[in-house]
Amino acid sequence: MFGGRPDRRGTDPDLTDAAGQVDGLAGDGWDEPSPGDAGASALGDPLRDALDVLDLGVAIADSDGTISFANRAAQVVLDAYDHLVLVRDLLVELLDEAAAGGSTRRTIELVGPPSVAYELTATPLRPGRVVVVIEDVTERRRVDHVRRDFVANISHEMKTPIGALGLLADTLADETDPESMRRLAGRLAGEVVRISATVDDLLELSRIEFGDEMEVDRVDLRPVLAEAVQRLASAAAGREITVDVTVSEPVHVSGDARQLASAVSNLVDNAIKYSPKGGQVRVTATRGPDRRVAVAVADDGCGIPARDLDRIFERFYRVDRARSRETGGTGLGLSIVRHIAHNHGGEVRVASREGRGSTFTIFLPALPPNEVSS
Repeated sequence: MFGGRPDRRGTDPDLTDAAGQVDGLAGDGWDEPSPGDAGASALGDPLRDALDVLDLGVAIADSDGTISFANRAAQVVLDAYDHLVLVRDLLVELLDEAAAGGSTRRTIELVGPPSVAYELTATPLRPGRVVVVIEDVTERRRVDHVRRDFVANISHEMKTPIGALGLLADTLADETDPESMRRLAGRLAGEVVRISATVDDLLELSRIEFGDEMEVDRVDLRPVLAEAVQRLASAAAGREITVDVTVSEPVHVSGDARQLASAVSNLVDNAIKYSPKGGQVRVTATRGPDRRVAVAVADDGCGIPARDLDRIFERFYRVDRARSRETGGTGLGLSIVRHIAHNHGGEVRVASREGRGSTFTIFLPALPPNEVSS
């Protein structure tokens, strides 16, 4: 973009001169060598090497946009994005403002994939020369977004049950009939359970989204599936539903066994809730020809309308709100499944027909039988 960008490892006298001017990176003790001085390269190389190990991008530019130096991180960003008009215009604006005599900062978001965000800070070094610091703030913004979503979700989802608790408590306080009191107390307990389940699921989803450390290991999916199904044995028995698990051969993935069991449990839980009494849920794990493992949970339940299929993995999206409330669903289970699949380099898909049932399949990268996860 900006003409005259030199090889960042070169011995341009302008670069050597600029190196001694960078406030905070080199002090007044740096002597400015003449272009013919054999020590010019020796003086410049340590600073270049130090800048190259930084995650921050650092570039030095003239006010006309000519870049005389860019460290490794800055070079990657400039090479990737300087053809974009938005980036070009922003850099020109930054350089103009900094050259006018003040430090200035801008944030730019670039839609992906992958989507990235950079914060650029331009500071004048001396008349006609500016240092630009480029920081990748993608992860910081993602975490901030998760925090905001968490607070908004808590506020939205807790409002209704907490309001219901207040009304039930007021009614109970004025009630004298023992039977009515028992009924109201039962409803109070139900709302408390609903709030507790929502908070638990929100906390789990937030931990997954925040990227809390996964305990990555070589995972045999057979005990993972067995654990996931065992967690829901009483729920299945209560609806007289049979849960069959089939693993045709040993299948292994690299990942967190606890998260994987949680993902499968959420799918089995949904299958049980939306299957007819006395129905069957099938859980399978197979290795495909594409070096992926497919973990599928299938039911013969009511199915999902086609209009809802694109949205069912959104947090708090419910196809049937009345039934979800009746079954104790929080609207977060499928969102948790999707994030766990993504954390493991995989994806989740759904195939469903109304009145015929649904099949949810988690695809994960497979490990060869004798490969040990690092």
